[in-house]
Amino acid sequence: MIFQQLQVWLDPVPRSGPEAMAVDEWLLETAKAPVLRVYQWRGEWATLGYFGDLGPARDTLPGVSWVRRWTGGGVVDHRADWTYSVVAPSGEALAGWRGAQSYRRIHEALVVALQDEQRGVHLSAGEAQTGATMCFDNPVNHDLVAADGRKLAGAGQRRTRHGLLHQGSVAAVCTEAGSRQRAVSLAAGLATAWEMRDFQIPQARITELVRERYANDAWTWRR
Repeated sequence: MIFQQLQVWLDPVPRSGPEAMAVDEWLLETAKAPVLRVYQWRGEWATLGYFGDLGPARDTLPGVSWVRRWTGGGVVDHRADWTYSVVAPSGEALAGWRGAQSYRRIHEALVVALQDEQRGVHLSAGEAQTGATMCFDNPVNHDLVAADGRKLAGAGQRRTRHGLLHQGSVAAVCTEAGSRQRAVSLAAGLATAWEMRDFQIPQARITELVRERYANDAWTWRR
């Protein structure tokens, strides 16, 4: 297992793109134990990786609102996905692993979690990588692909002095009950022991992160 203990947060509040990203960053700043967060979006949102170019990206998904992630990766359309994040504080082994290793280990657990509903899901070896801007058109090494070759899940990561933030997306919507079951199955693959818990969001810090970073045009349009 990757973790000994894991806190699972089924965030009940649908949030705008900037708010959703701010909550993930706040978790990375403050979490004392590993956290799996599953969350929903308020409105129609797409996210852009830290190094992405918003100009061309906007042409791929007209009519959606945009927010730049703190993590890498391509463009993700969140109108029909299952979104989660994993936070590993700096004291956890996962936070110190190389990017490819931490990416693979989390996705290995996700493969097991999705097997019952996605027969034949497996990790990509990167042989079908296209270089496309859209995340789900570009299956890189250790992404999840379906039996028919479609990319099913991808992610981006960020490491800081606080630890590791892994932001993931599964291109398969599900019911509320199905979302809970996915979270439980993923938690069981990530940790020896896990527990459900709620987090009290410090609105002042979230507002600050939204204002200074995620809703700031200088951040959104940066190159």
